Amino acid sequence: MDGVAAFNLILLAGSVSLVFIIAWAIPVRLWVEALSAGVSVGIGTLIGMRLRKVSPAAIVRPLINATKAGLGLDINALEAHYLAGGRVDRVVGALISADKAAIDLAFNQAAAIDLAGRDVFEAVQVSVNPKVINTPKVAAMAKDGIQLIAVARVTVRANINRLVGGAGEDTILARVGEGIVSTIGSANSHKDVLENPDGISKTVLGKGLDSGTAFEILSIDIADVDVGKNIGAELQTDQAEADKRVAQARAEERRAMAVAQEQEMKALVGQMRAEVVKAEAEVPLALADAFRSGNLGVMDFMKYRNVEADTSMRNAIAGPDDAANEPLDE
Repeated sequence: MDGVAAFNLILLAGSVSLVFIIAWAIPVRLWVEALSAGVSVGIGTLIGMRLRKVSPAAIVRPLINATKAGLGLDINALEAHYLAGGRVDRVVGALISADKAAIDLAFNQAAAIDLAGRDVFEAVQVSVNPKVINTPKVAAMAKDGIQLIAVARVTVRANINRLVGGAGEDTILARVGEGIVSTIGSANSHKDVLENPDGISKTVLGKGLDSGTAFEILSIDIADVDVGKNIGAELQTDQAEADKRVAQARAEERRAMAVAQEQEMKALVGQMRAEVVKAEAEVPLALADAFRSGNLGVMDFMKYRNVEADTSMRNAIAGPDDAANEPLDE
């Protein structure tokens, strides 16, 4: 009895395990759901999805939605897109939206857009309902030197045929900002821009900025234009300050040269004074030598002393400044 009971227990456990395996391998509820929706899906197909590590619900439910919407999609194509890493539900949703909006969108094109990393469902929605992109503040300077800060609203519609390989929103914003800067920069006065801000929109819109992008620009509206700094005046002030510093540097250079020349002249005057003192120191020796040789008499010496006394008296009367220009005494 113990052996039979053990065998029955093992058989029961095996049966329960087999039931769980079959229930996992065959999603009966999903199969019934597909049949009730009019979608023909074989049991073998569902089992094959399990073996290929494909979620049957991720394939069958989008297929049900497509069938109810009147789209004839192939379950193998959906599974292939799933295995390629695509989002089947977004692709099917995009196809349904495009069909209702009378937009020509094939499954292969939608799958390629999805695999390219773009949200194909959102792209179809933007194609049906255009979106508005707000540009950041764009600063530009008119010819009169006044800075203007503009904000634009760009209304775009997705271009389904250019979603693969086309540039995104960042390129649109960059091109619009460049067009605003160019338009404001070509204006003679900032007042002209403030009086007619729609001129910016017309000029920028006429440049075909949506070329090569995944969007079609419908309109460019200037939301706000503010007056910024007086860039021209600031540049002139900076230039004047730079010229002032250059002039100061040149004046300082000339002052340094004048001081150097003054020092050189003082050194030269000192050298000359030293030579005068040296020459005056040799006068007594010359007088003594003249006395010894008989070339100078007593009367001649007395005349020399009188001349020397007269010179000293004139120097004293003339004052210190004038005396500085006279020969030094012995």
